[in-house]
Amino acid sequence: MRNVATVALACALGATDALAQFETRAATATAAGDFAGLAVGDFNGDGKPDLAVADDDLQILLGNGDGTFGTPSNYLAGLGTFSVAAADLNGDHKLDLVVTDFSGVSVLLGNGDGTFQAASTYTTACIPIFAAAGDFNGDGKPDLAVTYSGTGCPYVSIFLGNGDGTFQTTPINTAPSLAPSAIGIGDFNHDGKLDVAVAEQFGMVSQVEILLGNGDGTFSAGDTYKTGSFPTAVTVTDFRANGKLDLAIATLYGGTDTFLGNGDGTFQAGGEIATPDAVAVIAADFNGDGKPDLAVVQQNNPSGAYVALGNGNGTFQVPVFYPVVGVNAVSVASGDFNGDHKIDLLVANRASVTTLLNTGVASFNPATAVNYPFQLVGVASPTQTVKLTNTGTAALTISAMKTSAPFKETNTCGGSVAPGANCAIHIVFKPSAMGSVSGTINISDSASSKQEVIELAGAGTVVSVSPLKLSFGDQKSGTQSPPTPVTLKNTGSTALTFSAIGVGPGGNGQLDFTSTNNCTAQALAAGASCTVNVIFAPRKTGPLNTILFIYDNGGGSPQSVPLSGTGD
Repeated sequence: MRNVATVALACALGATDALAQFETRAATATAAGDFAGLAVGDFNGDGKPDLAVADDDLQILLGNGDGTFGTPSNYLAGLGTFSVAAADLNGDHKLDLVVTDFSGVSVLLGNGDGTFQAASTYTTACIPIFAAAGDFNGDGKPDLAVTYSGTGCPYVSIFLGNGDGTFQTTPINTAPSLAPSAIGIGDFNHDGKLDVAVAEQFGMVSQVEILLGNGDGTFSAGDTYKTGSFPTAVTVTDFRANGKLDLAIATLYGGTDTFLGNGDGTFQAGGEIATPDAVAVIAADFNGDGKPDLAVVQQNNPSGAYVALGNGNGTFQVPVFYPVVGVNAVSVASGDFNGDHKIDLLVANRASVTTLLNTGVASFNPATAVNYPFQLVGVASPTQTVKLTNTGTAALTISAMKTSAPFKETNTCGGSVAPGANCAIHIVFKPSAMGSVSGTINISDSASSKQEVIELAGAGTVVSVSPLKLSFGDQKSGTQSPPTPVTLKNTGSTALTFSAIGVGPGGNGQLDFTSTNNCTAQALAAGASCTVNVIFAPRKTGPLNTILFIYDNGGGSPQSVPLSGTGD
């Protein structure tokens, strides 16, 4: 329900004090690929952050300035893009893009209006999966650092730039100890030459290796440091405000490791932040206290982002998790996507990008959209409640709260919420017609110059389902329960058709429940009812559950009935 751009853009905006509560504002569909790399910048010069997504195709989404994005424009269609980075590669003050794909490294020069010129592609011997811009030979012209997939090209390659958006075709290759899985770039030893931190994985070895830049596009080997298993991403930031760059390394099986820089190209172990299944990490000041924080993407179970607030000394507070739409999250970006001077987040999975807007001191629970999957037309739903908490140190004043139909709200908030206090927003959905409907609660308060938004979603249906869940209790393994009925009634004015009714998929017991029905054989007349009989026949012991799904043309399809029981 809330705000996001790049770290550099976000910091330049000067965020005000907030406590980094994030809520889902929008989920934007993208091409279905395997990587979903992100780059954020103002591509059309309107002051609103835009988005480039490398997710099979390269897609450009122009920002609307409210946390949402416009219709994607496609580039490099069918090339299988992996990563994307934004930088001014030809010195015209317009952002350009460098993209890795199956064809090699592609450079697209920006026109400054949100469009890009045709790509120039630099063929590589192996499949490149990551590229970033930086001046590695000290001539003031952007170069490219590239890494590859697999073991055939275990290099960090530097493509030296010509200053006009073109690059030398033969890269300078440096081989670290093991094949790179991710890199981070910075001057670690204060010699004015860019260095590289290389996350590496081979067999049972998981480590980060420091490559010290020689100032000509080559590197000398530095020290290596053990990380959690399977490092996946590196971010470089000064966590302690002492002028020495530090590292945060996301690992798939070991949380996020921090390493504190000594300023001479060496590091000391910091600590481990509990972030399971981590695949991406970035640093930004999410709560406006001047101390870098971390956002770490959890790939699955569920997908989302952990936000760990920094203490300013290289340690971090216990991370807070924010779920996102979909599964297989793979990347993250940050910035101010709705113009309220708070740093927001974007989290991409392999088919969409979720915007998580920073609500500051106004904390909402739940932080996701309020959803009514199916509700009888003309009948008010049970109440769902969102708790609003003022996590700030001053009173939170509320000047307006507006809800769109067919949703209605009542609340206990009044005009002010004391520091540390909370109030309840009660929401009811009463659909007037079949089909899906969305809405919002817009809250004007002192937490932000922009309205806080609680997203609402629902679907009206004429299919009455009773009961709404079935619990079979204990049943001896290898036996079956008597049939238990679920009654379906057509409350509409025209005949209703059921296309399919069945158990699962989902849960750990989809093979332990079966169903039969007299609903799908013919149309169900207005006012008529039919019956689905469910049998519980556990094949094993322990708690078992799944879902009965009902597919129809009555709106809100599929309706669902949770099923549960215990095998003895």
